[in-house]
Amino acid sequence: MDKNTITGIILIFAIFIGFSLYNSSRNNKSFEKIIAVADSLYAKGDLENARAEYINSLRFKPNQPEAIARVNEINQRLGLVPQPQTADSVAPEPVTIETSENIIPGIPLPGDQYGVFTHTATGENDFITLENDKVELNISLKGGRVYSARLKEYVTYDSRPLVLFSGDSTIFGFNFFTGDNRAIQTNNLFFTPESDIKSFDASSQPMSVILRLKAGDEKYIEYKYTLAPGKYMVDFDVTFKSLEDVVASNLNSITLDWRMYIPQQEKGRQNEENYATIKYKYYQDDVDGLRLRSNKDTETADITTKLRWVAFQDQFFSSVLISNDFFLNGLVSSTKTPASEKYIRYYTSEAGVPFNPGTSSTIGLKWYFGPNHITTLRKEGLDLEELVFLGKNIIGWINRFVIIPVFNWLDNYIGNYGLIILILTILIKIVLFPLTFKSYQSQAKMKVLKPMVDELAKKFPKKEDAMKKQQATMDLYKRAGVNPMGGCLPLLLQMPILFAMFRFFPVSIELRQEHFLWATDLSTYDSILNLPFKIPLYGDHVSLFTLLMTASTLITMKMTGSSPGQDQPGMKMMTYMMPVMFMLILNNFSAGLTYYYFLANILTYFQNLLSGRFIDENAVLSRLEDNRKKPVKKSKWQQRLEEAARQRGIKPPKR
Repeated sequence: MDKNTITGIILIFAIFIGFSLYNSSRNNKSFEKIIAVADSLYAKGDLENARAEYINSLRFKPNQPEAIARVNEINQRLGLVPQPQTADSVAPEPVTIETSENIIPGIPLPGDQYGVFTHTATGENDFITLENDKVELNISLKGGRVYSARLKEYVTYDSRPLVLFSGDSTIFGFNFFTGDNRAIQTNNLFFTPESDIKSFDASSQPMSVILRLKAGDEKYIEYKYTLAPGKYMVDFDVTFKSLEDVVASNLNSITLDWRMYIPQQEKGRQNEENYATIKYKYYQDDVDGLRLRSNKDTETADITTKLRWVAFQDQFFSSVLISNDFFLNGLVSSTKTPASEKYIRYYTSEAGVPFNPGTSSTIGLKWYFGPNHITTLRKEGLDLEELVFLGKNIIGWINRFVIIPVFNWLDNYIGNYGLIILILTILIKIVLFPLTFKSYQSQAKMKVLKPMVDELAKKFPKKEDAMKKQQATMDLYKRAGVNPMGGCLPLLLQMPILFAMFRFFPVSIELRQEHFLWATDLSTYDSILNLPFKIPLYGDHVSLFTLLMTASTLITMKMTGSSPGQDQPGMKMMTYMMPVMFMLILNNFSAGLTYYYFLANILTYFQNLLSGRFIDENAVLSRLEDNRKKPVKKSKWQQRLEEAARQRGIKPPKR
């Protein structure tokens, strides 16, 4: 790189660091100003406005403990929604979230509001465990819902048990009206177990937990959970027994309300947030979902057609609610939770469930609590493998039908994923070598012609002669039989592979928490140095694989030499700036991805060395000189044009 290029790179880094420091200082000032207003309102007893200001301050410092503590205190004094909690700790409430429909989860309505269900409004909140070798479910008697779901074969990035969701903040229940117009929310009512057993182990044979919400003698709503050995799928049957005189007779559907907070499971929060979304499958149709990487705080979708399932997912794990028949419609939303490091999303789903009032009405459902592992999901059917986003169109096809089969085949014989990525890269480069060689041939021809192109530049040094220079250069290429863009087409044909790998590595659960060299987890970024500040776009750490990728890219570009147009002002600088921009962007991405790009660059370097042995530049120059001396064969169209010009007395230009 020349002096100007190095100076430009240094200036860009200085701008990024300076902007980071300026932005941090501005955030501190804004935070202090808002906190002063909030403290003043709090001292005056204006709790509602004080709470709003404290929440506003968290936009500038999302994890400020004093502000979060003050919001939680005000929430308790105002009797607002209870904060989410887990079995072993109480977490700060994600204060930006509000519940709707004027239903306060966990707080039963007073008096005789529940009619025949009034006696179930209070009770002992006990738990029943249903587990097998894959998953452990804690089922709460309050609401009869799954209180927590732990995946036994996985742990979080900090080696804690991996719990998909847990705590009183999770809502699951049916909302409907009785015949005397009473609003019932089963999530707030206490179920009764049909067995005194507190723990069911389904490791060797299927086991079921049966809970009933009683409305009188032989009148009840029954939840039946059934778990089989080695399965992530849970059968969930809901039966309305002898409630024809309780449920409103004009109901043909009831609302299924499901809400939960999604905790952070991975080290790279940015990567996890990029793939956290809600997906749903249309009945007998395709899979769709909320937009990934949305800039909005809340994304919603009002689905007016039938659905087969709804999935709350993060980067590597999902909770999926499946209907054996269909849901009539759905309303889903995903809200970011910047006020707490513990949670990345708050998901809600309201689905219409077909209901036929009668002596006995059963709703057949299923739960999937498990990993976003393509093979596992494919075995369950229902297009659940679409939960893993591998790209659209040709990108997705390459991943599904080429990359994943080869990766899985290598996984059967090799236990080290760093070696698997190396072998996969070698195989890809071998397949693409004909295109790479074609590109190198074109570059070699351009390199031979460069002195002649430089002579033309000296012949037309003035700016006003730029058009003449371009025409003369193109005429040189034409006479030499060289296409200046000949090296681009082979590279363009390789681009789908490049983008396919970009999609594959960040969602490959096989790489999760797999060590290789200095990288402790190939599914997220590697770090050799943690910075005391955060650089916009780049982050607060230094990824060695990303640095190696950038350095190898620059070396490979230097080796291949100049390409057409690179001698124009600013183009050379732009060429070298692209790898630097990729370094800034990919610093937070999967170490497996940057490791692959680094290997691809190294193999390209050696392929170019090998290609150079088969290309004699003197022979190429001799062939080009012969081509230049040959008369240019004119097309029939050009011949007709010149003949028409001669008939009109116009002489064609001499060459």
